[in-house]
Amino acid sequence: MAKIEDIAVIVAEDEHEKYVDTILKTIEEAAKKRGSGIATRTHEYLTKRIREAKAVIALDGDKFAGFSYIETWENKKYVTTSGLIVHPDYRGIGLSKRIKDLTFSLARTRWPNAKIFSLTSGAAVMVMNTQLGYKPVTFADLTEDEAFWKGCEGCCNVDVLQRTNRRYCICTAMLFDPEEHLPAKIPQEVLDRIARLEGRPVHSSELRD
Repeated sequence: MAKIEDIAVIVAEDEHEKYVDTILKTIEEAAKKRGSGIATRTHEYLTKRIREAKAVIALDGDKFAGFSYIETWENKKYVTTSGLIVHPDYRGIGLSKRIKDLTFSLARTRWPNAKIFSLTSGAAVMVMNTQLGYKPVTFADLTEDEAFWKGCEGCCNVDVLQRTNRRYCICTAMLFDPEEHLPAKIPQEVLDRIARLEGRPVHSSELRD
């Protein structure tokens, strides 16, 4: 079995775009095995998240081990942490929590005043969300951005969402209150990269939009 200490969990960079097809395949196979729904994402979508420093990847040397990404909605009022996946060879060793923690830290550092939410049907993700300070909420408490909800159209359970006029679905909605916790620290080199992407300098250990 792989050892957790041998796996690097980092903010993804352009050089990691080569793993996107593997990531998509791993997500698809996991959804089929669980028999649960998952929003469909394209190669271009995940590549853009990587280029914008909105993704976290786990690597065992040059082998793909796990992934997650973040996205903003309603002019950065809301942030989602999504697509958490661990390759079958690396499950059961605590890797998903390491990925979740860094993804959450990245979102908190970049958008400290944003509400962070998650839609999930996975019990393990619900536990991790709870540990980070998320609370179960209704779908009405989430973003109204149509672009976000359009992403659910690729899920096999989208008919439930549509029949209920987006009041509920198979997934559980969870929301983090940004006023309850201080932002976690992100490495300075990552902050510098984000500043270059946004065309401005970094003057502190926190990056605010």
